[in-house]
Amino acid sequence: SDLQKQEERGALLQPLIFVLLVLCSVLLYFKVSLMDPGFVKSEEEAGKSEEQSMVIPQVPSNIKMRRCGYCMVKQPMRAKHCQLCQHCVRRYDHHCPWIENCVGEKNHPLFIVYLSVQLVVLLWGGHIAWSGLNFERSWDWLQHNILLLMSFLLIVIFTIVVLLLLISHLYLISCNTTTWEFMSHHRISYLRHSELENPFYQGVILNLWRFFC
Repeated sequence: SDLQKQEERGALLQPLIFVLLVLCSVLLYFKVSLMDPGFVKSEEEAGKSEEQSMVIPQVPSNIKMRRCGYCMVKQPMRAKHCQLCQHCVRRYDHHCPWIENCVGEKNHPLFIVYLSVQLVVLLWGGHIAWSGLNFERSWDWLQHNILLLMSFLLIVIFTIVVLLLLISHLYLISCNTTTWEFMSHHRISYLRHSELENPFYQGVILNLWRFFC
């Protein structure tokens, strides 16, 4: 009947979508981990200096670009040297050990997309694992379902971690600040000498628009 055909299509469509999401998550992982996060190159110094003075008028004009003591390039505002990558990164957020790369100006939006897809995959995987658990109070049941139970608990832990990471990043993006700036506000010259607590804040909607678009 038509109803049975629709049910069969739905039964095939859901696993297919799940596999595609997993594949998308893997591809995003490699893309974010292998791409240039925004390494500062010496030929970009002059252009970036002019650009930052036009884009960020709230920052005091006496804050000058400083030369990095490690790679000897002039750091644009919001850039930071990463000891692990051995490069200065524009709009440095953090070095992520999971992707073994910095999260910076060029790959930060894609990093958020990756986290979002990863969260959907984990929630879906958790639902599948939970639906396979029919709890019984017996040692025999535990022996037969221990791997599935451990998988479910592991998925729950990863889901909580990814969810908290995604929420914290979205909050910082809405404020137009980075993890490094948030954690080291008192040590960063252009924030410490600014009259405003956050000189880059331009409203939540505009902050999100400029970040993703």
